[in-house]
Amino acid sequence: MSALTHLGAAGEAHMVDVSAKAETARVARARGAVKMAHETLRLAVECQAKKGDVFGAARIAGIMAAKKTSELIPLCHPLPLSSISVEITPDEALPGLRVLAEASVAGKTGVEMEALTAVSVACLTIYDMLKAVDRAMRIESVELVEKRGGKSGDWRRDE
Repeated sequence: MSALTHLGAAGEAHMVDVSAKAETARVARARGAVKMAHETLRLAVECQAKKGDVFGAARIAGIMAAKKTSELIPLCHPLPLSSISVEITPDEALPGLRVLAEASVAGKTGVEMEALTAVSVACLTIYDMLKAVDRAMRIESVELVEKRGGKSGDWRRDE
């Protein structure tokens, strides 16, 4: 591991200066899951949740959260996102919903935190939309899947 970039000599926090870095195309993908009872999954898929469209609400929440990442994560740079997508897929084997987010930017720093924030908030929204019928749901496996671009190059999670 290299030296910590966000701490000064006395341990004080600082935002990293990226002004000298080149702008490059950057993409990050993250995923997570919400495990739930089969009946809860059925309610979500059939749009029968009392709060409304679980998929639509969670997708919008994830997109909005990605756009506000720098307001939520200390020392995270505000980024002009080129795109953010959130996909939610039912999985009977889980049982539950799988969430995949992809964020991209042409910038001086990566979008990993934006993708992870999108997944996290989408999962929290799914929980919120369905908690009245299943408080035992679990949010699991929130992780970075892939990042492309930047000085450190490309990275992909080994499956």
